[in-house]
Amino acid sequence: MPSVLIVDDLLSIHEMLDAVIQPTGFATAFATDGEKALALYKADKYDLVLADIDMKPMGGITLLKHLKAYDPSCVIIIMTAYASTESAVQALKFGAFDYLQKPFRVDELIATLKRGVEFKQFQAEQQNAATQHPAATGGIETRIIGTSAPIKKLIQQIKKLSTVRTPVLLQGEIGTGKTTAAEVLHANSAQEDAPFIRIDCTLSTEASFREGLLGQGGTGGTWVQQAKGGTLFLQHLQSLALPMQRELVSVLRNTAQGFRLICTADVDLEKLTDEGKFHDELFYRVASLPVMLPAVRNRREDIPLLVKHYLNQATNPLFDANLIELSDEAMAILSAYSWPGNLPELAQVVSQIAGATETRIVEEKQIPLRLREPKSWPSLKDHLAAQEKEYIERVLHACRGDKTKAAGILGIDAGSIGS
Repeated sequence: MPSVLIVDDLLSIHEMLDAVIQPTGFATAFATDGEKALALYKADKYDLVLADIDMKPMGGITLLKHLKAYDPSCVIIIMTAYASTESAVQALKFGAFDYLQKPFRVDELIATLKRGVEFKQFQAEQQNAATQHPAATGGIETRIIGTSAPIKKLIQQIKKLSTVRTPVLLQGEIGTGKTTAAEVLHANSAQEDAPFIRIDCTLSTEASFREGLLGQGGTGGTWVQQAKGGTLFLQHLQSLALPMQRELVSVLRNTAQGFRLICTADVDLEKLTDEGKFHDELFYRVASLPVMLPAVRNRREDIPLLVKHYLNQATNPLFDANLIELSDEAMAILSAYSWPGNLPELAQVVSQIAGATETRIVEEKQIPLRLREPKSWPSLKDHLAAQEKEYIERVLHACRGDKTKAAGILGIDAGSIGS
């Protein structure tokens, strides 16, 4: 029988909740404030904690933080008055499983408790599977190339995230390797042959998104069903229109315990959220574990390793490309360049050099001229402007050329979108 610890400073709430919860198959225990609840949980772990947000001396948010610090797998549901919805959404940021607005319906309460129990069981099953079949995290370094401090940090983050099922948000400029990081994370946290369902939010029409992700009544469509037991990977999440973002929240509340959710964004989602251009609850549901991928210009010491990696993938009509080496002067040029296109640009340049060289040692003069002349390098401002233009074009394409609709997603004037 699943157990739920109910935390509220009103005894009348205890009596009411006990009367409606116990008949549905839950064992109940009670505390009148956060301090007592924390002591009870440490003495006898409960499957769920149902806590009011407004209590003294320790309120629900503080209790949430303490419980998550003590037991990261703790499943906590926050109860809040309607006027405190913003605080409840903030609770998601600190790891709450869900929240209920008072007054709530009995069926809504029981459904939320049952989803919490399902999520608790899902966590336990994943933990047992990980114990019996440990993830082969040693292969991460073969996909994520580099020994710089930012890359070492990224590899450690992925290894740690491979042991949990919490949603992950991968952020970084276009071309920094977010898709590779998602694939590595999936491979090292899911069972063998588990599904990896990839959805590009900028390329999915509203109709296909509704059918594939939302389904009938927000219960999850074909993409959600296909991802069960594996990973649902949503690329360019910032491209979703606000109405779709709101509906996605409902799907995640109902189905997120069945799959691992990984999202990517090419922009700062927290900034968009603060500006009211991204749904706050969706942000906190997907960004509990944000990971920033560094631009190539911020990990220059990795460039020789990356060059070698791309040489091994290149071709040359005269000899094996993996035998090609760059002189110190040639490598210095590549290491000094700002690489506004990040990894795809570096891979393209290395492939070009490897395919054209007639000597095994590549000298400075064989490096493309635009890389050898700093005055021709694009500025960071120009680079960011180019990325912004590409992003606008992707959103416009997703909106089938509807500038008004694209402008609504982007939060800009439709007149500023070029033809």
